[in-house]
Amino acid sequence: MSDMKIAGLPLGESTKVAIMIHGRGASASSILSLERYLKLNNFTLIAPEAYGNTWYPYSFMAPDQSNEPSLSQALDKIESIVHDFLKQGYSSTQIYFIGFSQGACLSLEYVARNAKKYGGIVAFTGGLIGEKLDTSKYLGDFDGTPIFIGSSQQDMHVPLDRIYASVEVLEKMHGKVKTLIFPDPEHTIREEEIDWVNSHIL
Repeated sequence: MSDMKIAGLPLGESTKVAIMIHGRGASASSILSLERYLKLNNFTLIAPEAYGNTWYPYSFMAPDQSNEPSLSQALDKIESIVHDFLKQGYSSTQIYFIGFSQGACLSLEYVARNAKKYGGIVAFTGGLIGEKLDTSKYLGDFDGTPIFIGSSQQDMHVPLDRIYASVEVLEKMHGKVKTLIFPDPEHTIREEEIDWVNSHIL
């Protein structure tokens, strides 16, 4: 499909599949460049591309309606990829989510609304979406799914208190959450985050 890029092993030859979701102003190709650093040798990688390089127009903590219908359309796009993986014979435990920034927020929001035992969830700087967290939207049980969230303690886009509030929700849904919070102010992915994810999730 023209709005997705595919890398790694062909579907059917891989033991794992990953949905890789780029940040605002970035692209499918940019998130796929993480393949050079993450241990993704046995994966099929699918990276959807956002229209206009943004999944939704405003902050992930803006009033909910201001990000519609873009947010719902983005979640539907992820759902269609997951459905295709399941149709190809992959189980949910073989499906991984990897996102950065806006893509990390979108990854967490999707899995919280559709919780089950996944292979793993990697959120490089992200939190659950909404002006206030509406836990009635979040359904299912992660059944011990490993979830990683890494960020700066003073990130310009993702406040630390939203990260911790998100962790609380995810843990109540039986996600096994690990956070790594760094003192630097950078909005980036750090080597320490890559190392932890490679050792504990992938």
